[in-house]
Amino acid sequence: MPTDTRRITGPETSRSPYDYCQIEISKEENQNELIKSDKKRKDGRLAAQLRPIFLKANVISQARGSSYIEMGQTKVICAVYGPREVMRREDFSLKGQLTCDFKFTTFSCRQRRQHQQDNQEKDLSVQMLEALEPAVCLHKYPKSQINIYATVLQNDGSALSAAIMCASVALATAGIEMYDLVLASSLGVLNTVLLVDPTLQEEENIANETGKSPQNAGTMTLAFLPSLNQVSAMTSDGQFLFDMINKSMQQCIENCQKLYPVLQQCLVEDVKEKANLTHA
Repeated sequence: MPTDTRRITGPETSRSPYDYCQIEISKEENQNELIKSDKKRKDGRLAAQLRPIFLKANVISQARGSSYIEMGQTKVICAVYGPREVMRREDFSLKGQLTCDFKFTTFSCRQRRQHQQDNQEKDLSVQMLEALEPAVCLHKYPKSQINIYATVLQNDGSALSAAIMCASVALATAGIEMYDLVLASSLGVLNTVLLVDPTLQEEENIANETGKSPQNAGTMTLAFLPSLNQVSAMTSDGQFLFDMINKSMQQCIENCQKLYPVLQQCLVEDVKEKANLTHA
């Protein structure tokens, strides 16, 4: 029997590779399994403990400013271009314009993402813009546009807060005048348990409990200007009692204050590297 040369020789059936690497979750998993008996989470952290952070500025040579951040296994890279002149005269404004583009790479999540920006990414772009816009001196860039592009290379939870901090450092390295750096912190809440800097697995577990719990179940991300002691933006997903909202916001602000020296040190090291290159 002649073979069909146009047909790719392979098995009749196949399975997704994610079936072999996806973490199995017990059906009985609940609040008690987010925190083990030794008061530690599955990755060994305490409930109020942040993941280790790596931050590097000026990693993209073609961009005006750029930075790269790792928060555990969450990895984000950000580039800033501009200020550019807005060519259309009818859009003239004494106040500049800031745009944000948030995108997951196709391989960043367990399930493959699309090349085109989906509704979740558009929503995260708007939230990112709301967090960064109050910190930029847009009145000093009339008829100009500043573009921010944040790309998530690997998503293991708290991607929005990582992108906000990464973009803040990129804006600073681009020489954009700002009132303050923008810090961000994410928090997961399940009843009375507060999980700082939740992983993707913890976010999914909390999302599964949303609507089932009579009290608190959801995630929160807060952006904070530490020098001005002001909250630039806050977003939440799920259900919270009023007292828990206040408690969660205070915890997020404390986390932002802890992260402030990390961003400062990154910018200081970047200035030293530029000074060394200039003298060389």
